[in-house]
Amino acid sequence: MRLYAAAPARGARQVLGDLLLVAWIAAWAWAGREVHDVTLTLGRPGLATASAADEMAGRFHDVEGRIGGLPAVGDDLAAPFKGAADAAESLAAAGRSQAETVADVALLVGIAVFLIPVLLVAVLYVPFRVRFVRRAGAARRFAGADPELLALRALANQPLRTLTRITDDPVGAWRAGDPEVVRTLADLELRTLGLKR
Repeated sequence: MRLYAAAPARGARQVLGDLLLVAWIAAWAWAGREVHDVTLTLGRPGLATASAADEMAGRFHDVEGRIGGLPAVGDDLAAPFKGAADAAESLAAAGRSQAETVADVALLVGIAVFLIPVLLVAVLYVPFRVRFVRRAGAARRFAGADPELLALRALANQPLRTLTRITDDPVGAWRAGDPEVVRTLADLELRTLGLKR
């Protein structure tokens, strides 16, 4: 398997493209992480509310326990403190729920900020690179064994003006099996694929 073209200029462009893709992915991973962290800070008020409400509920339960121990009137006096403690616990649960929702949203937004631009570029670039690797691999298998097949590909794929620079009748020379023309056409196709003989 050949990942990069043998021609220096084309190989350098491919390496540069791959490095730019890696840099693009790294930059959007950093951006996604930053957006996640910034969005996560929106959940701090909910956590602070939950903490304060838990502390209040604990104090109300403490007062309720002390007053509830009084003979005859303890249960009646403790009832409002129990109600206040229950309300504080509900407030704490709401604060925790808000913080969890913000954490879920932060994760989704961070992933979206990373994935959308990366996939937009990867969908365009990766198939292009895979096609090169597959074509170059297939051409390498035939390069040494059968130059006539590569010459035929050159006849089918190359512009006519390029073919007529090799010979006035490239098809006739290929049919006649002219080794010099066949080799020149095969080399031309290999160069187009980014390979050398």
